[in-house]
Amino acid sequence: MAIIEVTNLKKSFGAVDVLKDVSLSVQAQEVVAVIGPSGSGKSTMLRSLAHLEKIDGGSIRIGDEYLVKDGHYSSAAKIKEITSRMGMVFQHFNLFPHLTVRGNLELAPRLVKKLPAAELRERASGLLEKVGLIDKADVYPANLSGGQKQRVAIARALMMSPEILLFDEPTSALDPELTGEVLEVMKQLAEEHMTMIVVTHEMGFAREVADRVMFMADGEFIEAGTPEQVFDDPQHERTKTFLTRVL
Repeated sequence: MAIIEVTNLKKSFGAVDVLKDVSLSVQAQEVVAVIGPSGSGKSTMLRSLAHLEKIDGGSIRIGDEYLVKDGHYSSAAKIKEITSRMGMVFQHFNLFPHLTVRGNLELAPRLVKKLPAAELRERASGLLEKVGLIDKADVYPANLSGGQKQRVAIARALMMSPEILLFDEPTSALDPELTGEVLEVMKQLAEEHMTMIVVTHEMGFAREVADRVMFMADGEFIEAGTPEQVFDDPQHERTKTFLTRVL
């Protein structure tokens, strides 16, 4: 059974249909890259999975539990339980400026999971080591580069031990020379078989790391396949036009 099953997702902002009957199935340990032009609905689709956007119709199943079924949401307690299985990394980091790097990592698991201080400290240190930032544990976000902030954001998402990571254009706010350090951490997570959906403009990452690439335009998935199929032999004219512009 797929770990994520999205069926006939619909979402409108006023008169604008942002998502039109979007369906998506993701297997455990699969890395899915979602590509497409700006304004195509990619981020809205991703945010819907994490319950950061409320959909107008359709179903979202995570594991064997429905976040929303046929447009009807589960109870608040059930939604909290389901969304706790996912971590999200945002385009603009969303770190708390008044907390140190370590403080950013420890806040959610302390409040939500009530983990003891010693366990929090050990876990935070291990994850900062993993993303190459243990020397920045006591630094505030204002004193970090964009690439460092995003690596902290990834470590923070991992603190909650998610089964699934959602990335919303994690490198689009970064200078090109800082993008590589974030993509390296993401590649490492993929090698460790983390289930990931990555909305990205990084075609090299999508080609190299993703198991499947999905092209979205005008609120719907137009084409999907292996990186080789989508990049080397696109079938849809819309996909061909997009790739000609970005490759």
